[in-house]
Amino acid sequence: MKTRFLLAAGLIGLVLFSSCGRSDAPAGTAPAATADDLAQGRAVFERVCAVCHQATGAGVPGVFPPLAGSEILAAADPARPIRIVLHGLQGPLTVRGGTYDSVMPAQGAQLNDAEIAAALSYARGAWGNRAGPVSAEAVRTVRATVKRDTFWTWDDLVRATPAP
Repeated sequence: MKTRFLLAAGLIGLVLFSSCGRSDAPAGTAPAATADDLAQGRAVFERVCAVCHQATGAGVPGVFPPLAGSEILAAADPARPIRIVLHGLQGPLTVRGGTYDSVMPAQGAQLNDAEIAAALSYARGAWGNRAGPVSAEAVRTVRATVKRDTFWTWDDLVRATPAP
């Protein structure tokens, strides 16, 4: 009897313990970013992204969209931002009420999954943005499953990804 009780208690504890790390966060989001994660993301952003989107995330009016307050980055599901960074984006796009009609080059060949996840995590949490971090696993999954050799257009991207 004592052995059965201990076995049952152990199984209950195992079930409870294994669910402790679970999150109801949207697919692709990572656990809260550490200071080191944010520093790495900031470094990647400053090296690759800030030239167009500016270190402040303000972008260049009429040319490069702002990331600060961006509806695209604010979405709970990071599917669209991951695809944009991996494959690039061209054509008209509206961000914060402004229209932008330029090209963002694909970064998938230059950046690895961890770098993309870090840069997106940084941008999704900087300049007043409050979206969750992006996991390298989410980037890896998109890279492996979404094959594209042309830039996205906004219309194509909306059709290919779930609504935010």
